[in-house]
Amino acid sequence: MTGPRRERWLVTGGAGFIGFHVSRELLARGAEVVILDDFSDAPYPREEKRRNVRDLEALGAPLRVVEGCITDEVAVRGAMEGAARVVHLAGLAGVRPSFLAPARYARVNVEGTAVVLEAARALGVERVVFASSSSVYGNSTPLPAHEDAACVVPESPYAASKRGAELVASALLKQAPSLRCAALRFFTVYGPRQRPEMAITLFARAALAGRAVPRFGDGSMRRDFTHVSDIVRGILAASDLAPPGFRTYNLGSGRPVSLTELVTALEQATGKPLAIEALPPQLGDVEATFADISRAGAELDWEPRVALDEGLRTVVEWVGQDRSEDR
Repeated sequence: MTGPRRERWLVTGGAGFIGFHVSRELLARGAEVVILDDFSDAPYPREEKRRNVRDLEALGAPLRVVEGCITDEVAVRGAMEGAARVVHLAGLAGVRPSFLAPARYARVNVEGTAVVLEAARALGVERVVFASSSSVYGNSTPLPAHEDAACVVPESPYAASKRGAELVASALLKQAPSLRCAALRFFTVYGPRQRPEMAITLFARAALAGRAVPRFGDGSMRRDFTHVSDIVRGILAASDLAPPGFRTYNLGSGRPVSLTELVTALEQATGKPLAIEALPPQLGDVEATFADISRAGAELDWEPRVALDEGLRTVVEWVGQDRSEDR
């Protein structure tokens, strides 16, 4: 006698940072997971993605991994076949690298999202959640940033590509009334397995290695840091509760901190004083991010749970384990 059929989810970019955590949570809940990932070296070494997949496979749960790009219609439809829901996280990340390859960012992030949504419409998938970014707000949006802001002055090709993906989704959903599609504007996600060039990982590695911490600008730049476990809960809540049509949601902590405050918090988390290497501000960085999360609270029953000090401890623990394995 067979048990109830498992619900199948497609997670694009499932070998990456957020994708790993989403896939692990879905497998823990008894879902069947298909990962579509191109295992490129952007934005971090492919071996880290391979390791993420190995760790997921070690759980012994129903997992299928498809190597392919989201701009490949055949690969996307093949991976999506039979899926009830889609979490679309694949894409090119990073503000500064986007200035070096703007056409590639547009192709992958905008065209790739269009390919995923068109496949979902053709295959009858009714629920799609995809990763957008707080970068769409730029520097001109009043803070805290609300989802209804115009978002017409992006500060980087990356931000423009994320906003472009949202606009494509909004237009496409007008012709797909049964599809529920939520674009989630992530605010500075951090946690174990995050990209090595992100500030918190850089700071933690430098602290544990006794190196100076690189700080871009004068330390006053503020970021709304959001732990990956809160992001995962928001993704799953949006898949369950987002209304028919297209809807955007901010997922952030709602508690921005300056880089100077972050350094102090990391000193407490590592138990080590941090020397600062002052560097010029970087191209494309916005002055502050600060999420208005009232819509996610009202419509998704979601709010962040992980305080920064608690979240930093999870990163420091992960980085410490990672360094031990590398020795």
